[in-house]
Amino acid sequence: MEDNFNKHLGNKLKLRRLALGLTQTKVAKAINVTFQQIQKYEKGTNGVSSLRLLQLSNYLKVPINYFYEDYSEYLVNLERSKEGHMNVNYNFLAKLYSELTEDQKIKFSKNLNIGTQISKVS
Repeated sequence: MEDNFNKHLGNKLKLRRLALGLTQTKVAKAINVTFQQIQKYEKGTNGVSSLRLLQLSNYLKVPINYFYEDYSEYLVNLERSKEGHMNVNYNFLAKLYSELTEDQKIKFSKNLNIGTQISKVS
């Protein structure tokens, strides 16, 4: 699966680079790698680290999820999250909430109430 994603990401990178009329060298200089590294990214030979992905998305002026669009695993998970099937770690959320100050808890509650009111209006 990882190889497929690397190829998918590489294709998306190449499409965007070409759409902007950029060379591999220009993109490489912008994110401080060699043009050979960009070649390897585009071929899917090398994976892209999260830092490099962030740099690429900033330089190419696309959101990070641009690189995930049309990738089957991403689409399946996206559908599941829309349907509410993604696991939520409630213990983690409860722990975070318990560590808030009273002032932060009040602000949090107000934001929840605003969100609830907005969803009722929609």
